[in-house]
Amino acid sequence: MTFNDIIGQNRTKSFLLQLTQSERIPHALLFLGPTGSGNLALAVAFAQLLQCEKFGGKSAADSENLFGEASQTPFEGACGECNACHKAATFTHPDIHFSFPTVGTNAVSTDYLKQWRAALSENPFLDANTWLQRLDADNKQGNITKEECNAIIKKLSLKAFEGRYKILIMWLPEYLGKEGNRLLKLIEEPPEQTIFLLAAENQDMILNTILSRCQLVKTDFLSDEEITESLQQKRNLDANRARQIAFLADGNLNTALLIADNPENDDARLLLDWLRKCWRGNGVELVKWTDEFAKLGRENQKQFLHYGLHFLREMMALIATGNPNLRLRPEELATAQNMAKVLNFEKITQLVGLFNDNIYYVERNANPKILFLDTSIQMNRIFKNA
Repeated sequence: MTFNDIIGQNRTKSFLLQLTQSERIPHALLFLGPTGSGNLALAVAFAQLLQCEKFGGKSAADSENLFGEASQTPFEGACGECNACHKAATFTHPDIHFSFPTVGTNAVSTDYLKQWRAALSENPFLDANTWLQRLDADNKQGNITKEECNAIIKKLSLKAFEGRYKILIMWLPEYLGKEGNRLLKLIEEPPEQTIFLLAAENQDMILNTILSRCQLVKTDFLSDEEITESLQQKRNLDANRARQIAFLADGNLNTALLIADNPENDDARLLLDWLRKCWRGNGVELVKWTDEFAKLGRENQKQFLHYGLHFLREMMALIATGNPNLRLRPEELATAQNMAKVLNFEKITQLVGLFNDNIYYVERNANPKILFLDTSIQMNRIFKNA
Protein backbone atom coordinates (compact mmCIF):
# COMPACT_ATOMS: atom_id res chain seq x y z
CA MET A 1 0.00 0.00 0.00
CA THR A 2 1.42 3.37 -1.03
CA PHE A 3 0.31 6.90 -0.20
CA ASN A 4 -1.33 7.10 -3.61
CA ASP A 5 -3.71 4.33 -2.52
CA ILE A 6 -4.99 6.43 0.40
CA ILE A 7 -7.58 9.11 -0.18
CA GLY A 8 -6.98 12.56 1.34
CA GLN A 9 -4.64 13.30 4.28
CA ASN A 10 -2.20 15.20 2.04
CA ARG A 11 -0.86 17.23 4.95
CA THR A 12 0.06 14.07 6.86
CA LYS A 13 1.52 12.37 3.80
CA SER A 14 3.74 15.38 3.12
CA PHE A 15 4.96 15.37 6.72
CA LEU A 16 5.81 11.66 6.58
CA LEU A 17 7.70 12.05 3.31
CA GLN A 18 9.73 14.92 4.73
CA LEU A 19 10.40 12.86 7.85
CA THR A 20 11.71 9.96 5.77
CA GLN A 21 13.85 12.17 3.55
CA SER A 22 15.45 13.71 6.65
CA GLU A 23 16.57 10.18 7.65
CA ARG A 24 15.68 11.04 11.26
CA ILE A 25 12.83 8.65 11.89
CA PRO A 26 11.47 8.73 15.46
CA HIS A 27 11.47 5.30 17.08
CA ALA A 28 7.76 5.59 17.92
CA LEU A 29 4.98 7.38 16.00
CA LEU A 30 1.35 7.57 17.07
CA PHE A 31 -1.13 8.08 14.22
CA LEU A 32 -4.14 9.65 15.92
CA GLY A 33 -7.42 10.64 14.34
CA PRO A 34 -11.13 9.85 14.01
CA THR A 35 -12.45 6.43 13.00
CA GLY A 36 -12.36 5.87 9.26
CA SER A 37 -9.91 8.69 8.56
CA GLY A 38 -7.07 6.37 7.55
CA ASN A 39 -4.77 6.07 10.58
CA LEU A 40 -4.09 2.40 10.02
CA ALA A 41 -3.76 2.79 6.24
CA LEU A 42 -1.21 5.57 6.71
CA ALA A 43 0.80 3.50 9.18
CA VAL A 44 0.86 0.55 6.75
CA ALA A 45 1.87 2.78 3.82
CA PHE A 46 4.57 4.45 5.90
CA ALA A 47 5.98 1.05 6.90
CA GLN A 48 6.17 0.09 3.23
CA LEU A 49 7.91 3.37 2.46
CA LEU A 50 10.52 2.72 5.15
CA GLN A 51 11.26 -0.76 3.77
CA CYS A 52 11.16 0.24 0.08
CA GLU A 53 14.42 -0.73 -1.63
CA LYS A 54 14.29 2.16 -4.10
CA PHE A 55 13.41 4.98 -1.71
CA GLY A 56 16.58 6.40 -0.25
CA GLY A 57 15.46 9.81 0.89
CA LYS A 58 15.41 11.27 -2.61
CA SER A 59 13.14 11.16 -5.62
CA ALA A 60 13.64 8.80 -8.51
CA ALA A 61 14.65 11.77 -10.64
CA ASP A 62 17.90 11.89 -8.71
CA SER A 63 18.79 8.31 -9.57
CA GLU A 64 19.98 6.72 -12.80
CA ASN A 65 18.22 4.10 -14.84
CA LEU A 66 19.78 1.00 -16.37
CA PHE A 67 21.23 3.04 -19.25
CA GLY A 68 22.93 5.58 -17.02
CA GLU A 69 20.34 8.25 -17.79
CA ALA A 70 18.51 10.27 -15.18
CA SER A 71 14.92 9.18 -14.67
CA GLN A 72 12.33 11.78 -15.64
CA THR A 73 9.55 10.34 -13.44
CA PRO A 74 9.95 11.21 -9.77
CA PHE A 75 7.91 9.08 -7.39
CA GLU A 76 6.41 10.07 -4.06
CA GLY A 77 6.64 7.47 -1.38
CA ALA A 78 7.30 3.78 -1.90
CA CYS A 79 7.94 2.65 -5.45
CA GLY A 80 5.44 -0.21 -5.27
CA GLU A 81 7.64 -2.30 -7.57
CA CYS A 82 10.58 -3.67 -5.57
CA ASN A 83 10.58 -6.98 -3.71
CA ALA A 84 10.07 -5.27 -0.34
CA CYS A 85 7.06 -3.32 -1.66
CA HIS A 86 5.45 -6.45 -3.08
CA LYS A 87 5.74 -8.20 0.27
CA ALA A 88 4.58 -5.16 2.21
CA ALA A 89 1.58 -4.75 -0.12
CA THR A 90 0.42 -8.28 0.70
CA PHE A 91 1.20 -7.79 4.41
CA THR A 92 3.77 -10.59 4.38
CA HIS A 93 7.03 -8.66 4.81
CA PRO A 94 9.03 -10.56 7.45
CA ASP A 95 10.16 -7.34 9.15
CA ILE A 96 6.75 -5.63 9.32
CA HIS A 97 4.86 -7.10 12.27
CA PHE A 98 1.22 -6.44 13.20
CA SER A 99 -0.49 -6.28 16.57
CA PHE A 100 -4.24 -5.74 16.96
CA PRO A 101 -7.17 -6.52 19.27
CA THR A 102 -8.14 -10.19 19.46
CA VAL A 103 -10.72 -12.22 21.36
CA GLY A 104 -9.70 -14.55 24.17
CA THR A 105 -7.67 -14.42 27.37
CA ASN A 106 -4.46 -15.81 25.88
CA ALA A 107 -4.94 -14.88 22.21
CA VAL A 108 -2.09 -13.40 20.15
CA SER A 109 -2.21 -11.62 16.80
CA THR A 110 -0.30 -14.32 14.93
CA ASP A 111 -3.28 -16.64 15.51
CA TYR A 112 -5.37 -14.37 13.28
CA LEU A 113 -2.93 -13.28 10.57
CA LYS A 114 -4.95 -14.92 7.78
CA GLN A 115 -8.11 -13.03 8.75
CA TRP A 116 -6.13 -9.84 9.33
CA ARG A 117 -4.53 -9.88 5.89
CA ALA A 118 -7.91 -10.52 4.27
CA ALA A 119 -9.53 -7.68 6.24
CA LEU A 120 -6.75 -5.22 5.39
CA SER A 121 -6.89 -6.17 1.72
CA GLU A 122 -10.64 -5.55 1.62
CA ASN A 123 -10.74 -2.37 3.68
CA PRO A 124 -7.75 -0.77 5.45
CA PHE A 125 -10.15 1.84 6.90
CA LEU A 126 -12.03 -0.75 9.01
CA ASP A 127 -13.14 -0.07 12.58
CA ALA A 128 -12.87 -2.20 15.71
CA ASN A 129 -16.45 -3.46 15.58
CA THR A 130 -16.10 -4.59 11.95
CA TRP A 131 -12.87 -6.43 12.79
CA LEU A 132 -14.08 -8.11 15.97
CA GLN A 133 -17.27 -9.33 14.30
CA ARG A 134 -15.06 -10.90 11.66
CA LEU A 135 -13.63 -12.95 14.51
CA ASP A 136 -17.15 -13.96 15.63
CA ALA A 137 -16.69 -11.98 18.82
CA ASP A 138 -20.45 -11.71 19.48
CA ASN A 139 -20.63 -10.05 22.92
CA LYS A 140 -16.99 -10.71 23.82
CA GLN A 141 -14.63 -7.79 24.32
CA GLY A 142 -11.53 -7.35 22.22
CA ASN A 143 -8.18 -6.88 23.92
CA ILE A 144 -4.41 -6.92 23.43
CA THR A 145 -3.25 -9.52 25.90
CA LYS A 146 -0.27 -10.07 28.14
CA GLU A 147 0.80 -12.93 25.88
CA GLU A 148 0.68 -10.57 22.89
CA CYS A 149 2.93 -8.08 24.66
CA ASN A 150 5.41 -10.83 25.48
CA ALA A 151 5.33 -11.99 21.86
CA ILE A 152 6.07 -8.43 20.68
CA ILE A 153 9.08 -8.19 22.98
CA LYS A 154 10.39 -11.51 21.66
CA LYS A 155 9.87 -10.57 17.97
CA LEU A 156 11.60 -7.22 18.26
CA SER A 157 14.56 -8.65 20.16
CA LEU A 158 15.61 -10.49 16.98
CA LYS A 159 17.60 -8.97 14.14
CA ALA A 160 15.87 -7.76 10.98
CA PHE A 161 15.50 -10.58 8.49
CA GLU A 162 15.85 -8.64 5.23
CA GLY A 163 14.49 -5.10 5.69
CA ARG A 164 16.11 -1.83 6.62
CA TYR A 165 14.05 -1.70 9.82
CA LYS A 166 12.09 -3.91 12.19
CA ILE A 167 8.64 -2.35 12.34
CA LEU A 168 5.70 -3.07 14.61
CA ILE A 169 2.32 -1.68 13.54
CA MET A 170 -0.04 -1.74 16.49
CA TRP A 171 -3.65 -0.98 15.64
CA LEU A 172 -5.76 0.45 18.47
CA PRO A 173 -3.35 0.57 21.43
CA GLU A 174 -6.44 1.63 23.40
CA TYR A 175 -7.07 -2.10 23.84
CA LEU A 176 -3.80 -2.59 25.69
CA GLY A 177 -5.05 -1.33 29.02
CA LYS A 178 -2.54 -1.77 31.81
CA GLU A 179 -0.74 -4.48 29.84
CA GLY A 180 0.84 -1.61 27.89
CA ASN A 181 3.22 -1.12 30.83
CA ARG A 182 5.02 -4.26 29.68
CA LEU A 183 6.08 -2.44 26.49
CA LEU A 184 7.25 0.83 28.01
CA LYS A 185 10.95 -0.04 28.25
CA LEU A 186 10.95 -1.46 24.72
CA ILE A 187 9.28 1.64 23.29
CA GLU A 188 11.57 3.99 25.18
CA GLU A 189 14.79 2.09 24.41
CA PRO A 190 14.11 -0.06 21.35
CA PRO A 191 16.79 -2.20 19.67
CA GLU A 192 18.67 -0.57 16.82
CA GLN A 193 16.64 0.14 13.65
CA THR A 194 13.35 -0.71 15.39
CA ILE A 195 10.27 1.45 14.85
CA PHE A 196 6.83 1.43 16.50
CA LEU A 197 3.87 2.71 14.48
CA LEU A 198 0.72 2.98 16.59
CA ALA A 199 -2.66 3.76 14.96
CA ALA A 200 -5.22 5.04 17.45
CA GLU A 201 -8.61 6.76 17.60
CA ASN A 202 -9.14 7.65 21.27
CA GLN A 203 -6.26 9.39 23.00
CA ASP A 204 -7.98 9.31 26.41
CA MET A 205 -7.89 5.49 26.47
CA ILE A 206 -4.13 5.22 25.89
CA LEU A 207 -1.70 5.07 28.78
CA ASN A 208 -0.03 8.44 29.31
CA THR A 209 3.29 6.66 29.69
CA ILE A 210 2.92 5.36 26.12
CA LEU A 211 1.73 8.71 24.77
CA SER A 212 4.77 10.47 26.21
CA ARG A 213 7.11 8.12 24.34
CA CYS A 214 5.57 8.69 20.90
CA GLN A 215 5.66 11.49 18.37
CA LEU A 216 2.09 12.42 17.50
CA VAL A 217 0.90 12.37 13.88
CA LYS A 218 -2.66 13.69 13.68
CA THR A 219 -5.08 12.94 10.87
CA ASP A 220 -8.23 14.83 9.91
CA PHE A 221 -11.81 13.94 9.06
CA LEU A 222 -12.15 13.19 5.37
CA SER A 223 -14.24 15.65 3.38
CA ASP A 224 -17.45 14.65 1.59
CA GLU A 225 -15.65 15.28 -1.70
CA GLU A 226 -12.79 12.93 -0.79
CA ILE A 227 -15.15 10.17 0.30
CA THR A 228 -17.25 10.64 -2.85
CA GLU A 229 -14.14 10.28 -5.00
CA SER A 230 -13.04 7.19 -3.08
CA LEU A 231 -16.44 5.51 -3.45
CA GLN A 232 -16.42 6.14 -7.18
CA GLN A 233 -12.95 4.61 -7.45
CA LYS A 234 -13.34 1.69 -5.04
CA ARG A 235 -17.00 0.76 -5.56
CA ASN A 236 -17.73 2.19 -9.03
CA LEU A 237 -20.74 4.14 -7.74
CA ASP A 238 -22.37 6.89 -9.73
CA ALA A 239 -21.71 10.42 -8.51
CA ASN A 240 -25.17 11.01 -6.98
CA ARG A 241 -25.19 7.80 -4.93
CA ALA A 242 -21.56 8.37 -3.84
CA ARG A 243 -22.38 11.93 -2.67
CA GLN A 244 -25.40 10.71 -0.72
CA ILE A 245 -23.37 8.02 1.07
CA ALA A 246 -20.51 10.46 1.73
CA PHE A 247 -22.90 12.82 3.49
CA LEU A 248 -24.30 10.00 5.63
CA ALA A 249 -20.78 8.81 6.50
CA ASP A 250 -19.82 12.16 8.07
CA GLY A 251 -16.08 11.92 7.35
CA ASN A 252 -15.77 8.18 8.05
CA LEU A 253 -14.70 6.21 4.98
CA ASN A 254 -15.27 2.88 6.74
CA THR A 255 -18.92 3.78 7.31
CA ALA A 256 -19.21 4.88 3.70
CA LEU A 257 -17.83 1.57 2.43
CA LEU A 258 -20.12 -0.44 4.71
CA ILE A 259 -23.16 1.45 3.42
CA ALA A 260 -22.03 0.98 -0.18
CA ASP A 261 -21.42 -2.75 0.33
CA ASN A 262 -24.80 -3.46 1.91
CA PRO A 263 -27.86 -3.87 -0.33
CA GLU A 264 -29.58 -0.53 -0.57
CA ASN A 265 -32.65 -0.50 1.67
CA ASP A 266 -35.59 1.83 1.34
CA ASP A 267 -34.57 3.69 4.46
CA ALA A 268 -36.83 6.66 3.68
CA ARG A 269 -39.95 4.46 3.56
CA LEU A 270 -38.86 2.49 6.64
CA LEU A 271 -38.19 5.63 8.67
CA LEU A 272 -41.52 7.21 7.68
CA ASP A 273 -43.36 4.03 8.65
CA TRP A 274 -41.59 3.93 12.02
CA LEU A 275 -42.27 7.61 12.76
CA ARG A 276 -45.97 7.15 12.00
CA LYS A 277 -46.24 4.15 14.30
CA CYS A 278 -44.35 5.97 17.06
CA TRP A 279 -46.71 8.92 16.67
CA ARG A 280 -49.79 6.69 17.05
CA GLY A 281 -48.22 4.77 19.94
CA ASN A 282 -50.09 1.53 19.27
CA GLY A 283 -48.22 -1.11 21.26
CA VAL A 284 -49.11 -4.02 18.99
CA GLU A 285 -47.91 -2.11 15.89
CA LEU A 286 -44.65 -1.14 17.59
CA VAL A 287 -43.89 -4.70 18.71
CA LYS A 288 -44.57 -6.03 15.21
CA TRP A 289 -42.36 -3.33 13.65
CA THR A 290 -39.43 -3.97 16.01
CA ASP A 291 -39.68 -7.76 15.48
CA GLU A 292 -39.33 -7.26 11.72
CA PHE A 293 -36.63 -4.59 12.05
CA ALA A 294 -34.54 -6.84 14.31
CA LYS A 295 -34.17 -9.28 11.39
CA LEU A 296 -32.26 -6.76 9.24
CA GLY A 297 -28.92 -7.34 10.93
CA ARG A 298 -26.62 -4.99 12.78
CA GLU A 299 -24.98 -3.23 9.83
CA ASN A 300 -28.33 -2.52 8.16
CA GLN A 301 -29.67 -1.23 11.48
CA LYS A 302 -26.69 1.10 11.82
CA GLN A 303 -27.13 2.28 8.23
CA PHE A 304 -30.79 3.03 8.95
CA LEU A 305 -29.90 5.03 12.07
CA HIS A 306 -27.25 7.01 10.19
CA TYR A 307 -29.89 7.77 7.56
CA GLY A 308 -32.23 8.88 10.35
CA LEU A 309 -29.58 11.28 11.67
CA HIS A 310 -29.07 12.67 8.18
CA PHE A 311 -32.81 13.18 7.82
CA LEU A 312 -33.15 14.90 11.22
CA ARG A 313 -30.24 17.25 10.52
CA GLU A 314 -31.76 18.25 7.22
CA MET A 315 -35.15 18.77 8.84
CA MET A 316 -33.60 21.11 11.40
CA ALA A 317 -32.08 23.11 8.55
CA LEU A 318 -35.47 23.18 6.84
CA ILE A 319 -37.18 24.49 9.98
CA ALA A 320 -34.47 27.11 10.50
CA THR A 321 -34.49 28.50 6.96
CA GLY A 322 -37.87 27.52 5.59
CA ASN A 323 -36.14 26.56 2.35
CA PRO A 324 -35.89 23.04 0.91
CA ASN A 325 -32.42 21.55 1.16
CA LEU A 326 -30.90 20.11 -2.00
CA ARG A 327 -29.55 17.16 0.00
CA LEU A 328 -33.10 15.80 0.40
CA ARG A 329 -34.75 13.74 -2.29
CA PRO A 330 -38.36 14.65 -3.19
CA GLU A 331 -39.93 11.93 -1.03
CA GLU A 332 -37.66 12.88 1.88
CA LEU A 333 -38.53 16.54 1.53
CA ALA A 334 -42.28 15.86 1.62
CA THR A 335 -41.86 13.85 4.84
CA ALA A 336 -39.68 16.52 6.43
CA GLN A 337 -42.18 19.27 5.60
CA ASN A 338 -45.01 17.29 7.22
CA MET A 339 -42.97 16.55 10.34
CA ALA A 340 -41.83 20.16 10.65
CA LYS A 341 -45.46 21.04 11.44
CA VAL A 342 -45.44 19.01 14.67
CA LEU A 343 -41.79 19.01 15.78
CA ASN A 344 -39.53 21.78 17.08
CA PHE A 345 -35.78 22.04 17.63
CA GLU A 346 -35.95 20.68 21.17
CA LYS A 347 -37.84 17.55 20.12
CA ILE A 348 -35.58 16.93 17.14
CA THR A 349 -32.54 17.30 19.38
CA GLN A 350 -33.95 14.63 21.69
CA LEU A 351 -34.51 12.33 18.70
CA VAL A 352 -30.93 12.89 17.52
CA GLY A 353 -29.69 11.89 20.97
CA LEU A 354 -31.77 8.71 20.86
CA PHE A 355 -30.46 7.75 17.43
CA ASN A 356 -26.84 8.36 18.44
CA ASP A 357 -27.32 6.25 21.57
CA ASN A 358 -28.82 3.45 19.51
CA ILE A 359 -25.84 3.38 17.14
CA TYR A 360 -23.61 2.95 20.18
CA TYR A 361 -25.77 0.13 21.59
CA VAL A 362 -26.13 -1.66 18.25
CA GLU A 363 -22.34 -1.72 17.89
CA ARG A 364 -22.16 -3.37 21.29
CA ASN A 365 -24.66 -6.08 20.41
CA ALA A 366 -27.66 -4.86 22.38
CA ASN A 367 -30.81 -6.96 21.90
CA PRO A 368 -32.45 -5.16 18.93
CA LYS A 369 -36.04 -6.07 19.87
CA ILE A 370 -35.70 -4.63 23.37
CA LEU A 371 -33.60 -1.67 22.20
CA PHE A 372 -35.87 -0.47 19.40
CA LEU A 373 -39.11 -1.12 21.28
CA ASP A 374 -37.82 1.01 24.15
CA THR A 375 -36.72 3.67 21.66
CA SER A 376 -40.14 3.62 19.99
CA ILE A 377 -41.84 4.25 23.34
CA GLN A 378 -39.44 7.12 24.08
CA MET A 379 -40.12 8.62 20.65
CA ASN A 380 -43.87 8.49 21.30
CA ARG A 381 -43.35 10.41 24.52
CA ILE A 382 -41.23 13.00 22.72
CA PHE A 383 -43.87 13.44 20.01
CA LYS A 384 -46.75 13.81 22.48
CA ASN A 385 -44.94 16.03 24.97
CA ALA A 386 -46.26 19.52 24.24
